[in-house]
Amino acid sequence: MPGANAAGSTGATAERRAVMRAGRVSLTLSLHPTQTADLIWRALPLHGIAETWGASLHFDTPLRSGRDRTARLNARPGDVCFWSEDERIIVVWGPTPISRPNEIRLMRPCNVWANVIEDAACLAVVTPGEKIVLQRLERQAGSTP
Repeated sequence: MPGANAAGSTGATAERRAVMRAGRVSLTLSLHPTQTADLIWRALPLHGIAETWGASLHFDTPLRSGRDRTARLNARPGDVCFWSEDERIIVVWGPTPISRPNEIRLMRPCNVWANVIEDAACLAVVTPGEKIVLQRLERQAGSTP
């Protein structure tokens, strides 16, 4: 990822992936080399209850972290963010209630720590109150380290 070092890279070279299960949807996340991603990786598995806000899904975590250099107010489809003020993970695929035309606006700047590999819009079928599990995606036997 270009500019990863400027985003607070920890020097990790192995690609880390996680899986998020929300209701009947399962998505693969590719983690960025940032301190926020490191914090979340160490805390996995995380469990939560789905809440929606426009075309985004979010849930509470027990994690605490400040903003890092990846913090943005505007997100892109498939961004996985950590809202440090509210200790929530947010996955976005489209406009939120406060978005302006042609943007995805978050409530506050959030740390972007991963991206969804598939189309995050499949999360639109998840309803508030459904269980969410975020866990490490274990490598299959025979895969390279």
